[in-house]
Amino acid sequence: MKFDLGSIMYILENASSLEDLEKARLSMFGKDGSITEAINSLRFLSGKDKAEQGKELNKVKTAVLDAIAQKKRTLEEEALNRALLSETIDMTAPYKQSNEGREHPITHVIEEVTEIFSSFGFSVQDGPEIETSFYNFDALCVPHHHPSRSDQDTFYFDSGALLRTQTSSVQIRSMQKLGVPLRIIAPGRVYRPDYDNTHSPMFHQIEGLAVGYGVTMAHLKWCLEEFCRRFFDRTMKLRFRASFFPFTEPSMEVDVPCRRVSGKIEVGMEGDWLELLGCGMVHPDVFKNCGIQDDKITGFAFGMGVERLAMVKYGIGDLRDFFCNDQRFLKYYGFSISDKAH
Repeated sequence: MKFDLGSIMYILENASSLEDLEKARLSMFGKDGSITEAINSLRFLSGKDKAEQGKELNKVKTAVLDAIAQKKRTLEEEALNRALLSETIDMTAPYKQSNEGREHPITHVIEEVTEIFSSFGFSVQDGPEIETSFYNFDALCVPHHHPSRSDQDTFYFDSGALLRTQTSSVQIRSMQKLGVPLRIIAPGRVYRPDYDNTHSPMFHQIEGLAVGYGVTMAHLKWCLEEFCRRFFDRTMKLRFRASFFPFTEPSMEVDVPCRRVSGKIEVGMEGDWLELLGCGMVHPDVFKNCGIQDDKITGFAFGMGVERLAMVKYGIGDLRDFFCNDQRFLKYYGFSISDKAH
């Protein structure tokens, strides 16, 4: 089959649009295209004729494909130039402001607390969320019969591993890894099988630990009072109540003064008390479980729920709202990234 290459080039050259060019290409290289049929017919020829016509068809095919590619580039450039000339930007049009993302209250509180304790010389440490009973219970002197070890209070895997119920496990790992003296805080996710307006199966804690020579309860008291002053942006008198935790002795709950008005809590106003966190002096057996044998070493520890801090400070009534992914909640309680930058 002979092809008039000049006629083909004339058709391609006069294609006025990409659509016309594509039609021309399909007429030659489509399933039933003329060049496609010619190539398919080669199988019916003898060896010599097949070689000669095959060579000729390859020349035609190459020349036509090159011409199509060149014409396509030309048409695309022309289309772009037309668009640039016809499409203009109205600089006087009102600016449509995009929706800005907002920082979640939990993230914001973690950053606030971390910044405050970093100024006290505490470093931030992390640990695995899937833990062993040793780090989550045994090293912290939690007895085997303690209710917190039951399936009702802890998520267990078939292997015996568990989802950590507290970030106290990071305190143990840090003492083993870093030794003493040390000052750390451990923010992170923890897990317990609870769900209501003040509990969630997953929530966030920040625990702190200060260990060294001559560390006393006076240091603990000052640390928490100063933290509350900075976090709530006001000086307030804390109430330390005797309590019990297996890993501290003595142990205390810390309350902040508050006033309840129309269902809302105003922190720092006298009239009532609100439990905020737990703390105490590290139990000597905890040091022994970490391999620390120096009897002169003392330390204090504390732990606080991030959601509880946010609820108290920003007046959020239901802990479940933190995890509902409601844009209205984030718009109202979230924090502007641009405001933080300034």
